[in-house]
Amino acid sequence: MAVQKTTLPKVDQIEKKYYLVNADGKVLGRLAAKVATILRGKNKPTFTPFMDTGDCVIIINAEKIRVTGKKANDKFYDRYSGFHSGLKSVRFSDMIIKYPHKVLELAIGRMIPKGKLGERVKTHLYVYAGPDHPHKAQKPVPLDI
Repeated sequence: MAVQKTTLPKVDQIEKKYYLVNADGKVLGRLAAKVATILRGKNKPTFTPFMDTGDCVIIINAEKIRVTGKKANDKFYDRYSGFHSGLKSVRFSDMIIKYPHKVLELAIGRMIPKGKLGERVKTHLYVYAGPDHPHKAQKPVPLDI
């Protein structure tokens, strides 16, 4: 009986592509799930759980992302300062006006595993509120999600 070996990609064999995603009118959670899969590299046949095999993703028009139902008023983003009664809550409708890029970064970042590899994968995400981005030299491939 022949034993089939598992092949691991070498670090110099991993090629990173840049994808451009337009978030205009897209639903927040569905877009975040697809982008997290691409960042992690799960859409590639060379996926390895303990290696960074994913691609880079550039998201434009983050201010035009939408949520379904009553989430615009009911969804809160909490952070804690570490002091007594230091819980700060910000409503989604306020956050999308003030920090539109942060909404997508938080949604995608929470879908990526925690730890050193997760922090490294998150650095391959670039989110911009408007339609312009400074990554034209990387020749990003438009990705329709």
